[in-house]
Amino acid sequence: FILTGFASRTDEIAPFQVMAILKQAQALAAKGVDVIHLEIGEPDFDTPQPIIQAGIDALAAGKTHYTPALGLPELRQKIADFYQARYGVAVSANRIAITPGASGALLLLMAARLEEGDELLMADPGYPCNRHFARVFEARGRLIATSADSEFQLTPQHIRQHWTKSKSKAVLIASPANPTGAMLSHQELEEIAVTTAQQGGELWVDEIYHGLTYHDGKDSKFAGKRPQTALALGDNVIVLNSFSKYFGMTGWRLGWMVVPEDYIPVIERLAQNLFLAPTTPSQHAAMAAFDEDSLAIMEERRLELQQRRDYLLAELPKLGFKIPVVPDGAFYIYADASDLTQDTQTFCQQLLQDTGVAITPGFDFGDHNANLFVRFAYTTNIERLQQAIARIQQWVSEQH
Repeated sequence: FILTGFASRTDEIAPFQVMAILKQAQALAAKGVDVIHLEIGEPDFDTPQPIIQAGIDALAAGKTHYTPALGLPELRQKIADFYQARYGVAVSANRIAITPGASGALLLLMAARLEEGDELLMADPGYPCNRHFARVFEARGRLIATSADSEFQLTPQHIRQHWTKSKSKAVLIASPANPTGAMLSHQELEEIAVTTAQQGGELWVDEIYHGLTYHDGKDSKFAGKRPQTALALGDNVIVLNSFSKYFGMTGWRLGWMVVPEDYIPVIERLAQNLFLAPTTPSQHAAMAAFDEDSLAIMEERRLELQQRRDYLLAELPKLGFKIPVVPDGAFYIYADASDLTQDTQTFCQQLLQDTGVAITPGFDFGDHNANLFVRFAYTTNIERLQQAIARIQQWVSEQH
């Protein structure tokens, strides 16, 4: 007997296309092609050495056994202390759950809060996996078309217009966002929180790229002030975060979320069943992420990423790309390629094959005008970015 039929939900979960592009790029590299990776959301920095050393020390000390399902109590407290020190926001460690990546946090949250048929409102464009997570739990990630007018973010008007009383349950905001790098001001977040509450819903805020922000730039709406966490809006706002991006721990697979304290018993019970516990060595390594030496390294990297961003912001328009929204954070530029192509999927495939430069087409992030946009991830050094720009410039001139 051979089981051939897969669950119907799998038909609605599309491949994560950027990984397919990465696979093609790696295949070209294996043939000797010099590939410049501007597609994947992982900078070329290794995990800061103090964090690596803390992980090594933990392994050497035999700290390889299960931890509590919600994570090490001392790590939960470290995160609470970080919110107080960086943002001036008091958060009880009892509200913090350590998870297997931020993806693990979102899976737990959806399992706890979404019923079959419930809707989770989110922006189009946005991180593609989130809507698929909802589908796994028989809910729906409802994409709402956005534009440069709102910096590709949801607005109170979007929420009021698309909220369905019988179905809509929560709003998921990413700030800074993938693929645009756009960030909401605290006032904008507050207006969204108030509107969502008026509809009877919950606000979930993805702050995975918090810390990687360019608030000190002359073009920033934050006027030199570090962006505030959404946790400052009150105890009912749910925040998701990760050690992957700002802390440089992508492969360690560790994240966290902050939820109302009365959610914790349910989250804990689900975590026990779904994951048992977060990865033990990763948790001990992450304890060092908040030390001064580690934070100093992260600040240096943030400044370098800002230099990379500024370089591409200056050069991409010369090649025919339009940049409707200057990114406030993360390490992405969402560029309008409509002057170069009406089919960015084919465009990106051909660019990779002809030049060895890998970028991501917009259709990976949603449906609205996806054929006109591409995402550049400035995850490699300036020298490689310069080589990429030179290759694209020559290729575009040959194509046109």
